[in-house]
Amino acid sequence: MHIVHIYKDYYPVLGGIENHLRVLAEGLAARGHRVTVLVSNTGSRDVITRMGDLTVIKAGRMSQLASTPLSPRMLLHARRLTDVDLVHLHVPYPPGDLAALAIPGRPPLAVYYHSDVVRQKTLLRFYRPLLEHTLDRATRIIASSPAYITSSPWLRLRADRCVIAPLSVDPRRFANPDPAAVTNLRARYDSPLLLFVGRLRYYKGLHILLNALPHIRNAARLLIVGVGSEEPNLRAQVAATPGLKERVHFLGEVSDTELATIYAAANIFVLPSHLRSEAFGIVQLEAQAAGLPVVCSELGTGTSYINRHGETGFVVPPADPTALARAIDVLLANPDLARKMGAAGQARATSAFDHRTMITRMEEIYRKMIAS
Repeated sequence: MHIVHIYKDYYPVLGGIENHLRVLAEGLAARGHRVTVLVSNTGSRDVITRMGDLTVIKAGRMSQLASTPLSPRMLLHARRLTDVDLVHLHVPYPPGDLAALAIPGRPPLAVYYHSDVVRQKTLLRFYRPLLEHTLDRATRIIASSPAYITSSPWLRLRADRCVIAPLSVDPRRFANPDPAAVTNLRARYDSPLLLFVGRLRYYKGLHILLNALPHIRNAARLLIVGVGSEEPNLRAQVAATPGLKERVHFLGEVSDTELATIYAAANIFVLPSHLRSEAFGIVQLEAQAAGLPVVCSELGTGTSYINRHGETGFVVPPADPTALARAIDVLLANPDLARKMGAAGQARATSAFDHRTMITRMEEIYRKMIAS
């Protein structure tokens, strides 16, 4: 098959969708498919890279509006694509909808619906007609969890054309951390250790976790891995709250090796996201692959699809510091339960959410689309 993927960014730009797109594109090309990735470049020039059966076209970026790269040259490159068997569009990204329309021959369209547009209300008013047109003409709409189909107003109306294909993780990344490095990290920060990994953005709910921390017993410390626009606010909250300065540690961006060490050193992974912009929570899969129990919020998205309440961790109401603290306390007070939940999560991540399973699932979806 010749499969064209369309989105706004590609590696080395990092992010949940960007990482997923890279794994999928490279995985499909490794299985003998011809794959073209069409995205915007971070600069004004076009850059085209060919690696065997994988071609990455980064169209020069003209400007950016509301976190949306604008690249009219994507349309030019889309019109030049030939012998396309299937288009795989990743949304939301409005210019991508236009690029998908520009590809000659009207090949079958798969839309991976990563998230509702939650915060950018003005953008959504303009984007709504185009998004509705895209979803209505899609042969299949792909969601990362069953919960998102039922909770999204856009997908509920089109549930008959929706299929599930969860995001994925490589469990091998977390299989063999350096024992000495893990011991040193635990000694540096003292145990027990709570861990958050991700972009420090408005919907991640870290301010809620910081509100919960003074009420968590055992003087647990919190390691925060990642950077983002909310970091100044979070640091100010830590400085203004008695006792938090000694218990909260901002680690910034870390290497893959360091990340595996940090996961191995932690006792509990916490994803306190409180808004639907957290559509899946792939960091929970990383934590589970590392054998950690997870505490997350119920958002009607993929968070509670990954983390099964009472089995792999606890799912609590969103924006509720008391419930968050209570769930963490239960795990800290019951290490055997925490280990049992961590092992259950590890088994689930390895069997249901590894990269090979995800790529195979996508191939099945594509073949059925082309055959229909």
